[in-house]
Amino acid sequence: MEVARDLLGKVLVRRLKGRNLSGKIVETEAYVGPEDLACHASKGKTSRTSIMFEPGGHAYVYMIYGFYFCLNAVTEARDFPAAVLIRAVEPLEQVAVMRRLRKNPPRDTNIASGPGKLCMAMAIDKKLNGADLTGNMLWIEDRQLDAGDIEAAPRIGVDYAGAYKEKPWRFYIRGNPHVSPGK
Repeated sequence: MEVARDLLGKVLVRRLKGRNLSGKIVETEAYVGPEDLACHASKGKTSRTSIMFEPGGHAYVYMIYGFYFCLNAVTEARDFPAAVLIRAVEPLEQVAVMRRLRKNPPRDTNIASGPGKLCMAMAIDKKLNGADLTGNMLWIEDRQLDAGDIEAAPRIGVDYAGAYKEKPWRFYIRGNPHVSPGK
């Protein structure tokens, strides 16, 4: 929970073809270990989830719906699978490149306002699964941007998670227009 809140206002940076694409993190969701039925690791360690069982500070990238990638930051010690889904960013640098990668959405607020959109806009795919989030291809910076007021709400798309469905483990910056439409 702490990391999910603390990431708000930080900057996600993707180095791509000699350019830094970046965005202020405005929305996250926490996934907390094997007891959390919405966490991929709740079914145990698999080839897909093995990175979640590694020490924090690495990217967990997976595909959903057979088309969209999602980016998570692994957060805990080895063998305790927890991660934070980075749901949305507010584009900061190389916005025109990000817009093109997203096939020119009608509004800038729609460039990276959801986990799949974010990954398309920043060219994040399965090749970055396991990447060191302090490395030189994908990293998170603390630029001391104002996170503003933080809201907590239930996570999106986890109706299957029983009692964990309603946990207020989604965090976003209140009033930021780049937060995903599921708010």
